[in-house]
Amino acid sequence: MSAIIVLGLVLLVLMVLVGGKQGFQSFLSLVLNFGFLFFAIVLMAFHFPPIVVTLISGVILLALTIFLSGTNDETSRLAFIASVLVLLALVLLIVPVEHWAQVQGFGLEDSDDLEGLSLPIGISFIDIAISTAILSTLGAIAEATMAIASGLDEIKEQHPDIKPNRLFFDGVYVGKQIIGTTLNTLFFGLFGGSLSLFVWFHGLSYSLGDILNDKVFDAEFIIILFSLIGVIITIPITSFVITEQFKNQKQTKS
Repeated sequence: MSAIIVLGLVLLVLMVLVGGKQGFQSFLSLVLNFGFLFFAIVLMAFHFPPIVVTLISGVILLALTIFLSGTNDETSRLAFIASVLVLLALVLLIVPVEHWAQVQGFGLEDSDDLEGLSLPIGISFIDIAISTAILSTLGAIAEATMAIASGLDEIKEQHPDIKPNRLFFDGVYVGKQIIGTTLNTLFFGLFGGSLSLFVWFHGLSYSLGDILNDKVFDAEFIIILFSLIGVIITIPITSFVITEQFKNQKQTKS
């Protein structure tokens, strides 16, 4: 039995013990997300348009993550709508920035591993870079939308007569609380995932300018910035979607 299977079983047991049915659903969404990601990679390898495949897969992954993690169907629906709007906004940012940054493909640090291999594989590396950036932001988007949507749903239950404008500002306030923790999560993820690269930089005495202009480092750092921007714009978009729904419900009742 491999270490991955053992750790997966430990994760499943802990999620069921702590989260019960909700924990099992979250684990199921994790497994399904992995399956859809693998399927998306296969489609790209068969020369389906990477960006189109990524957008379709991204919407499916957001739906799986949000609906299998949420306990309230209405809240999950609003969170999903908000997350799709954030995803579309990020795509409008990611596509031009990736073309401008030109960090697609491999860096000098990969030259030894690629020696003797053929790089003309018939797939646009810039499209792959865009797809990677989009997929890397999905987790942060889903987490932020669910956190804000759940917080506002609780506020609506406790204060059913709250004014829509007040509800919107409460959503922004809730969002402010998660920005700091999200930033730290993304930063530590970058540092932990790139630790060997930083050791490489130190061992070869890279200057600060060399590090800032390194393709591998820039590609990872840009993705972190995309994720953080996604979390920030999630706050007003999710608050707006839920506030508009709440306003419509009040008008219908009156």
